[in-house]
Amino acid sequence: MKFYLTILAAFSALTVWVSAEVSVLRVSSTLQSYNISQPWEKQAPYNRRGLGVVIGKNQILTTAEMVANATFIELQTADGEKSIPATVIAVDYEANLALLAAKDPEDIKVIESMKPVELATPSKLGETVQVFQIEDNGMPLLTNGIIRGTDVVSTFVDGHFFLNYEIKAAMQSAPNSFTIPVLKDNKLAGLLTSYSSKDQLLDATATEIISAFIKDAADGKYVGFPDLGVSIVRTSDENFRGWLKLTDAQGGVFINRVQRNSSAEKAGIKVGDVILKVADSAINRRGYYTSKNYGELYWSHLIRGTHVTGDEIQITLLRDGIELVKQVKLERPIEGIIPSHTYGKAPRYMIKGGFVFQELTESYLKLFGDDWKSRAPMTLLDALNHPEDYEKGKKRLVILSRTIPTKATIGYERIRATIVTKVNGQEIPDIPALIKAFKTPGENGIHTIELDNDIEKIYLDAETASKVEAEFLQQGLPALSRDKE
Repeated sequence: MKFYLTILAAFSALTVWVSAEVSVLRVSSTLQSYNISQPWEKQAPYNRRGLGVVIGKNQILTTAEMVANATFIELQTADGEKSIPATVIAVDYEANLALLAAKDPEDIKVIESMKPVELATPSKLGETVQVFQIEDNGMPLLTNGIIRGTDVVSTFVDGHFFLNYEIKAAMQSAPNSFTIPVLKDNKLAGLLTSYSSKDQLLDATATEIISAFIKDAADGKYVGFPDLGVSIVRTSDENFRGWLKLTDAQGGVFINRVQRNSSAEKAGIKVGDVILKVADSAINRRGYYTSKNYGELYWSHLIRGTHVTGDEIQITLLRDGIELVKQVKLERPIEGIIPSHTYGKAPRYMIKGGFVFQELTESYLKLFGDDWKSRAPMTLLDALNHPEDYEKGKKRLVILSRTIPTKATIGYERIRATIVTKVNGQEIPDIPALIKAFKTPGENGIHTIELDNDIEKIYLDAETASKVEAEFLQQGLPALSRDKE
């Protein structure tokens, strides 16, 4: 639906007239995630309401947060007269972007009758933009804002950083404002990812990131943003720089980890190398480079913001005091043994006699609280920070997450959050392998479980475990295991 309206918008105590012509739909999602501590059940469902922007034929852009673990998604015209069931056709949880589409042929006609919103040119510091909201009565509400800065930040999935605009705007309270578009000259400049009413500052995904996402999804086979596959530390310390043989004129960031099968590893980049340049952009000691549009930006934007999967770029390194250039083909990162998120997936697990086994994820580690990076068990944190020490022969890292007190687990009640290495002599690379290993108990019908802790081995009577499991099922447990995500 297209609507034309001149409205009164207020910003910083100034009154201005703003004209808007945009195709926007309300988005209402019912979301229901799995219970990480009890992976056989789901949390209570909840609703989330935001806005989506029509950007192509039967293509509505919104954020990934609006569709993560969604059981139902509904679109609604701004005037509330038409409701449209929708489906997800592309999603990138890392970049926090999603594309929706209507399913019914008649509903598709409604969407295709709307004029798609064009993408704006990349914004510059100091430019004025409009934050678009819709009131309950269908009236658009536009609030002027000024782009105060840019930064490469993580907006949804921790550890994945993308370019965002920081906008100064006094947003008003309005329905459907979890996700809202940011406009410039009636074109889409960004999508809101967070807002601080106290500071009157909002973050919005930058135009370049949205543009790359839409282009990638155009053929119906979304690939995703590339990644170099390295972890780095700054080279600010003078003693460290001297050891690396860096001159005063050189900047650079030190590579302290190279992921297995990553773009970097395939190009011959090694731990101990120092990244001096990405393409023609010099990286300083803190990991920043000078962008033509935005000033100082974190170097990762040169990988995940200015290039796409499949591009080849030159990276200038310092190795043992000698500069060298590597030609790198950028690829999607290979998911490691500890996934950063599990959105859209069912967690795999197994319950055996009261022992609860599941695959380690960052979502599980966050159960240890806001300061989980210091409170979670040291072994699990070590695996997260040094996966190369654990990943040989493994697809996932299986843990004994908790012990339910039963007749089969007497004496082991306190065991939890520990890595499982073998069951009945078989290596355990993932939950499906664990399920298979438990099918054949050892001598005298005893299962032997080997752990990566001081206990090392625990034992489980197969017959007693089977009786306990039958009781669990009688008490309403939906299933003793799940082997598919």
